[in-house]
This record gives sequence, C-alpha cells and structure tokens, in this order.
Amino acid sequence: MNWNLILNFTRQDLVDRHSASVLGAAWTFILPLINILIFTLIFSRLMGMRLHGLGQDLGAYGYSIFLVSGLLAWNCFSATLSRITQVFHEKAHLIGKVRLSLWSLPVYVLLSESVLYLIANAFFFGFLLIIDFDFAATILWWLPIFIVMQLLAYALGLVCAVLSVFLRDIKEVVGVVMQIWFWLTPIVYVPDILPESALKLLMLNPFFHIANAYRDTLLTGHAPDLLALAMLGLGAVAIALSAIWVGRRLERDIRDFL
Repeated sequence: MNWNLILNFTRQDLVDRHSASVLGAAWTFILPLINILIFTLIFSRLMGMRLHGLGQDLGAYGYSIFLVSGLLAWNCFSATLSRITQVFHEKAHLIGKVRLSLWSLPVYVLLSESVLYLIANAFFFGFLLIIDFDFAATILWWLPIFIVMQLLAYALGLVCAVLSVFLRDIKEVVGVVMQIWFWLTPIVYVPDILPESALKLLMLNPFFHIANAYRDTLLTGHAPDLLALAMLGLGAVAIALSAIWVGRRLERDIRDFL
C-alpha cells in the first residue's frame, strides 16, 4: 500500500469538496456545525420527546442526543459505503496510468469520511460539554465501534465497487438500498415503539447493533454487545477478503472495463 499516495488522495478529496466555493475548506466545519445546531437546538424542541431509563436526566435535549449519536454514525457509514462503490470510476483516469492497488485505493475514502466524522463529533461533544453531560468511561468504546463500522463499510463498498465496473446500475441500487436501510434502522425512532416481532427482525440488521453500541456507551454507560461487534467485525473481514479474492481474479477485466 502506497501511503503517500493514499494520504495525498485523502487531502485532495477534502480540499476538492468545496474548492469552487468562496469559503472553501471552512464548509468542512460549517456544515457539521449547522446540522448539530438544528438537531440539538431546534429538532428536540419540536419533538418534545423525553427518553427515560438512560442513566441520567437528559432534559429537553434527550431526543437530540439520542438522534445525533446514531445519525452522525449513519451518515459516515452511508457516505463511505456509497463513495467506495464508485471509487474505481472516479479514479479510472489514474488506474490506467499509475500502478495502484485497487484494494488499497478505497482507503482514502475511509480516511476522508473519518475526518469529517471526527469534526462533526467534535461539535457534538462540545455541545454535550456545554449542557454538562455526564460522560462515562465507556465512551472509550467508540473507537473500536467506529473501526468495526468503517470496516463493514469498506467491505460492502468493495463488493459493490467490483460489481459496479460490470453493472453501472449498482450506484443507483446502492442509493435505494441505503435509503431503505436507514428507515429499517432505529435512528430517528426509538426501538421500543416497535412490536416484539419487528425487534427480532432488527437483530438481523448490522447497523442496528452499531447504533445501539454507540448509544449504550454514551447514554447508559454500559459496555457494547461485544459478541455482536465481534461477529460484525469478523463478518466484515470475511466479506472484504472474499471481495479482494474475487477482484484479483477479475483484475485484468476490471482495468480493461475502466
């Protein structure tokens, strides 16, 4: 893996996002801040929702904290997966000229989206400090949870990236699937409102366990479900290795199609 090239791609990706705008890179900070303010200051007031049994009195911002902790994670996961799906097409002009590993290429997307996630969470945590939120030591679990989440996004994105070379409709399919997946995950709603039969089905949703892990460690001070995280991590590794194995066998065709 050529780390200098990957880091250069990452830097350029962050710069190119708003390169044509007047404020430029400042939008990288402005957009997450606006989203956090909307969810924490406005949306919670409109919803007027209270969450109970979470280990501390969250007051008027209970629903916002519940929502943002899951939503920021979903946005990062969804963007990473969707962008990796198209990474071969986006870098097609380089793949044919530079001797570049197709399987390490998506790493720059992982790093770029991770930077944006860290920025958004910096604003979120800043808000939590302002309202005197009581952080538990279990917040340290967010790092391994994040690693599992991004590993899963990389694995699934890589599968879609290989498929998209031969089936151009994969981009649209992924977009539809991600929208449906979002609403099948309790991000904007509390799982308790669902019937028991639906809750059992939610156990098959990988991101349900990821969202729960973030919220359990932040809101209740409990450790995440380590068995679920371990299974997701191992499953992601298996999917990624399988995609790389298949991709290597098709690498000549992939480069030719691009």
